[in-house]
Amino acid sequence: VQLVESGGGLVQPGGSLRLSCTASGFTFSSRAMSWYRQAPGKERELVASISSIGDSTNYADSVKGRFTISRDNAKNTVYLRMNNLEPEDTAMYYCRTSFGAWGQGTQVTVSS
Repeated sequence: VQLVESGGGLVQPGGSLRLSCTASGFTFSSRAMSWYRQAPGKERELVASISSIGDSTNYADSVKGRFTISRDNAKNTVYLRMNNLEPEDTAMYYCRTSFGAWGQGTQVTVSS
């Protein structure tokens, strides 16, 4: 199983980013997927999750209305579109499978 995140970077407050997580080694279309984040000195927290076929999503209260999780099962990829970013969104972002596999993470820094 391999999960490779990309798309992180440095962005100003109010900006946008789209994270990608490309999976291999398992039947991607059969598994729910999630994005988590961990800021320095804080516990890892769930940001968003999506069902195996993309018909159901859930979000942390702190990102509702700003972040959108989606997936393309033909590309074995799950996305996290992040709009109106705030400094408090600064963290390492990880994707996770429903059976507990993690990617290596991609850093998002929101700063002016």
